[in-house]
Amino acid sequence: MRVGITILPEERWPQAAPKWRAAEQLGFDHAWTYDHLVWAGLPDAPWFGTTPTLTAAAMVTSTIRLGTFVTSPNFRHPVAFARDVLALDDISGGRFICGMGRGGDLDSELLGDSPTVGERTGRFAEFARLLDKVLTEDHVTYDGTFFSARDSRNVPGCVQQPRVPFIIAANAPKGMRLAAEMGEGWVTYGNPTGGEEDWWRGLRESGARMTEVLEAAGRDTTTFERHLNADGHGSVYESVDRFEDAIGRAQEAGFTDLITHWPRPDAPFKATVEVLETVAAQVLPKLHR
Repeated sequence: MRVGITILPEERWPQAAPKWRAAEQLGFDHAWTYDHLVWAGLPDAPWFGTTPTLTAAAMVTSTIRLGTFVTSPNFRHPVAFARDVLALDDISGGRFICGMGRGGDLDSELLGDSPTVGERTGRFAEFARLLDKVLTEDHVTYDGTFFSARDSRNVPGCVQQPRVPFIIAANAPKGMRLAAEMGEGWVTYGNPTGGEEDWWRGLRESGARMTEVLEAAGRDTTTFERHLNADGHGSVYESVDRFEDAIGRAQEAGFTDLITHWPRPDAPFKATVEVLETVAAQVLPKLHR
């Protein structure tokens, strides 16, 4: 089981940089940040751009993997974003992970667009396939329903070959099939409605469905990564016992990676840094044996 930490891009860099350094020093396997113009969970909070944030994070770390949690096509074009991906992969020395998903409404609405759920689903599938194409092929020309490309170049190519890994967020069947088709892994936050036991039950069921989808697609179920947003039903940093319980349940449900959030003084993800540090000292070394 690998454990990642998500650091929201809400603080100026002098305050944010120590958190990214600490994530590596504390022994987390990967560190992520949200990719939004504004996040609905903190609509009035300060917010900084994802690509420069991860670039800066790459410059103050050396081993921890870094990712978007998650990129969506709601304000990005795959041809333009491919250049950011190439740069992040290069600057980090091949440590970049591209988490991606359909996304919500807010980013699109800020740009004056109001796509339906069906349109967002279709646009995301096209985004993922075209991003894969422009990261692995040179001189790409493409005409789709939502995106186009004219002789898009990919030089010098990704450090990670054939391209950076895609971790695809999905809860519904179409998204899971896309993850099996395009992704090196899958990430979910489950269904946060209802009680916590209902949430875990739903995660076990989703994991079983993902296995069925992978088998139908002819994918190796033993190498496919399964990431769980562990804070989908409250912060796991309420106590060390709660964190260890989440690890055990996630493993039982077949997840390979658990992603949490850096504790905040207020909701969302309200918890203390002291618990995080205790978990890192007492629990993470056991997982890495």
